[in-house]
Amino acid sequence: MCTMAFGKSPCEKRRLNSRSVWLFMLFFWCLNDIVSGQIRYAIPEELKKGSLIGNVAQDLGLDVQRLRSGRARIVTRQSIQYTELKTDKGVLVVNEKIDREQICGDVTPCSFSFEVILENPMELHRVTVEIIDINDNSPTFRKNEIKFEISESATLGSRFLLASAEDADVGSNGLQKYILTTNDIFALKQHSSPDGRKYAEMILQKPLDRESEPRISLKLIAVDGGAPPRSGTVNIDITVLDANDNPPIFNQSLYKATVFENASKGTYITTVNASDADSGSDGLITYRFSNMKEQLADVFNLDDRTGTITLLGQVDYEKDKKYEIMIEAMDQGGLTDSSKVLIEIVDVNDNAPVINVMSFSSPVPEDSPSGTTVAIINVIDADSEQNGQIICTTDSILPFKIKSTLTNYYALVTDSIFDREVVPEYNITIRATDSGSPSLSSTTKLRLRISDVNDNAPVFDTISYVAHVIENNSPGVSIFSVKAEDADWSQNARISYFLEETQINGSPTSSYVSINTETGAIHAVRSFDYEQIKQLQLVVKAQDGGSPPLCTNATVKVLIQDQNDNPPQVLYPVQTGGSLVAEMVPRSVDVGYLVTKVVAVDVDSGQNAWLSYKLQKATDRALFEVGLQNGEIRTIRQVTDKDAVKQRLTVIVEDNGQPSRSATVIVNVAVADSFPEVLSEFTDFTQDKEYNDNLTFYLVLALAVVSFLFITCLVVIISVKIYRWRQSRVMYHSNLPVIPYYPPRYSDTLGTGTLQHVYNYEVCRTTDSRKSDCKFGGAGSQNVLIMDPSSTGTMQRIQSEKSILDEPDSPLEVGLIM
Repeated sequence: MCTMAFGKSPCEKRRLNSRSVWLFMLFFWCLNDIVSGQIRYAIPEELKKGSLIGNVAQDLGLDVQRLRSGRARIVTRQSIQYTELKTDKGVLVVNEKIDREQICGDVTPCSFSFEVILENPMELHRVTVEIIDINDNSPTFRKNEIKFEISESATLGSRFLLASAEDADVGSNGLQKYILTTNDIFALKQHSSPDGRKYAEMILQKPLDRESEPRISLKLIAVDGGAPPRSGTVNIDITVLDANDNPPIFNQSLYKATVFENASKGTYITTVNASDADSGSDGLITYRFSNMKEQLADVFNLDDRTGTITLLGQVDYEKDKKYEIMIEAMDQGGLTDSSKVLIEIVDVNDNAPVINVMSFSSPVPEDSPSGTTVAIINVIDADSEQNGQIICTTDSILPFKIKSTLTNYYALVTDSIFDREVVPEYNITIRATDSGSPSLSSTTKLRLRISDVNDNAPVFDTISYVAHVIENNSPGVSIFSVKAEDADWSQNARISYFLEETQINGSPTSSYVSINTETGAIHAVRSFDYEQIKQLQLVVKAQDGGSPPLCTNATVKVLIQDQNDNPPQVLYPVQTGGSLVAEMVPRSVDVGYLVTKVVAVDVDSGQNAWLSYKLQKATDRALFEVGLQNGEIRTIRQVTDKDAVKQRLTVIVEDNGQPSRSATVIVNVAVADSFPEVLSEFTDFTQDKEYNDNLTFYLVLALAVVSFLFITCLVVIISVKIYRWRQSRVMYHSNLPVIPYYPPRYSDTLGTGTLQHVYNYEVCRTTDSRKSDCKFGGAGSQNVLIMDPSSTGTMQRIQSEKSILDEPDSPLEVGLIM
């Protein structure tokens, strides 16, 4: 019979009444032990010395006399004998104060056993005493104050791990919940670890403002489940710091490590690592244990700078098979992050597993799907039972995992998609660990190569190139070279270059340039002319040798650079083999008088088209000068009677190219005040044969032509006055090319002499001077003499003395053609 008694004092009876239901259920369990020769008692802890535990004689079916004659005694392996057998009464009583927390710690249920031995005859009975926890311990915090330094830039939802309270009691008497004093800034969230330990976090639910509330004081209350409940309190002092907006972040939320129970002091366990995006002191991270039990502080050491965890004391596999430690990383701004480190204690074992690679596939295509089997591994351990149970693992950072197929057989399979261009091969470490005490393990390494798949198109240095080539280049000259790279390998990375067939000025691209398919060098097929085409827009395609091939396009803009291959062209005065143009200069003009202007153009561009004018030859170099930039011919001194009537100027027009090109123009100038004076030198302007015999004929013809032109001009002026909006133009339509020139209006800057008004004129000529047209405007002030060697007359424009119309001050210019 199994008896459960708790003494007979009133105090003890009151304790037992609250557990009567539990004891009733335990009674039936004890009946099973009686059958097997065992008895079990359940008593609350902290009973006084001498308190009754149970009637051993009655429960074992023995009388008191048998206990005495058999010299019944208690045999125990414990250093302290908590119970005493009263053989005179046959009862078991408390000998020493029983503290459940001291005997079992946080292990539940808590019990201790001993044997009752009787002699003559020999009998052995096992007695088990279960110690029932009472709420005799309050939750306590290791520190009286928890301090936080939190930046005001901390984001909403930021978590701050709070120190955990410890309660030596277990079950419902142990720690049940945490309470945070009421506030509108932080909320409390409670968690339970896998071992049942409770801890709490503060969650920021309202932005902090250091300027309005630099310090915050809260209280954290830990409450157990006793009746009545007990509690413990710790102050939370929060200092709000200025902005430090990046908290530390662990690269892993869980670190796993193993350590042998016979490892020596200083053994490396693992390294935790957190990073902080901030710089300077705000990015300096320190590590510390968080919520660590007091007894673990002497077992593990954490380097607060490197995050390395080493063994500081001794670990005991029989006492603790694993340790779960919270690590907190804090920067200098007070922001924190937490991670968990799981340290498993491995028991000693004398046989290491043997790994045999049965099948291994290498290389593996980079497009292999996830879950592809790479290797089949057989692991054998000579040990048995738990020491022979094998755990096969591989590096967690590699994209592989191991699956168990049959007993002692494992498959190494891929866990993600490969990319050969990122990682061309993997060194896989496979570890086989038995479950012995301590655990022994062996490793093998596999070198897995990844074979290439054509999954990368060629890539140009840039999508757009600009090349330059000088015009008049030699056909076949290299213009530019493009380069593309392909991240693939071997044939998949062999690149060929092609030109997309497009149209340039109506012609195919291949008629302008070609490309070397191997090197990407672009060559000119023809010689380019800047004046015809100024740039080429090419599309180059780079294609790899894969199957199917991949390609990429890039544009190449070829800019044709101008070369000084065109000389200047003189537009005015027009130089032909026919009539000669002579500019007439009165002798009374002042210094700086504008005689005429040489106008030239250059079809080149840039500095190759910058023109300069120089006086190369002159009948009298001291009389005329030519403007270097504008080509204006002006007098540089006063005209005298000694100056020759016929002046011949040779003007050279040069461009600014390297080397420069030039053109020469001859300007004839007649220095005279009257028409007869010009006629005396007329034959010298036109040709060398004698005209003296025909002079009279020419004079008569000239007067007739002048009279005709005077009447014609008079009619034209009257028409213009009537129709002011209409301007007459005389154009000769010829099939020959026409080079028009419309010079600006010029004025005598000195404003003296006989040329006091602005003059203008227009000349429209073809390459055939015999078909040229001339248009003369009114209000002219310069006489121009035009001579034709094949004709028998001359043409002179003379200044009218008085206007026929209502403009009496405006001179009238009359042109005479002979």
